[in-house]
Amino acid sequence: MNHGAGQVSMPRFLHVGSGRYRKHQTIRAFQGPEWEEISLDIDKSVKPDIVDKLPELAKVESDSFDAVYSSHSIEHLYPHEVPVALSAFHRVLKSNGVAIIRCPDLQTIGQALARGEIDTPLYVSGMGPVSALDMLYGFRPSMANGNLYMAHHTGFTAKTLGDACAASKFRSVYCLRMKETRELWCIATKAALAQEKLEQLAKFCIRPV
Repeated sequence: MNHGAGQVSMPRFLHVGSGRYRKHQTIRAFQGPEWEEISLDIDKSVKPDIVDKLPELAKVESDSFDAVYSSHSIEHLYPHEVPVALSAFHRVLKSNGVAIIRCPDLQTIGQALARGEIDTPLYVSGMGPVSALDMLYGFRPSMANGNLYMAHHTGFTAKTLGDACAASKFRSVYCLRMKETRELWCIATKAALAQEKLEQLAKFCIRPV
């Protein structure tokens, strides 16, 4: 957003697959008034700023955002769509941009399945208890209510998500497994960063509200 001649533009982040969540429900890194959120979702009923969908992000201009925030969106894609989506994240970011990606941790799901805990709640989300079955195939209560956008078609471990980001031309990637929420957090930067700088950025970004 340009505030006039001689003034610095506000940094913007693209909130991909926002649903009904908005800036104050994302991460602490975006809580400051200096950040402008542009929400994007396929579902018109949640009233996003942009009605569009992964994987192409066809309505989003290239090199137009400082950050992309994608929380539990990429697991809804089919496997062959994932490289297209990650390339779209890379495309819409400015040269020093960062993508922040959250999704279920398949390694955690596998451990729960090995214990026979397919339907045992692993944690409680804002929408209710979540089991390995929900993490693997999609949150069942939402789908039962008619929201089939919640179905999952693929999944990741920290390694496969990191490898996918690297293959999509992100030059520095940092993935972390979150034990409490059984999810992956991935920080991927368009520019190459030294390991120390990458870890500092990750610590700043991996701070949920």
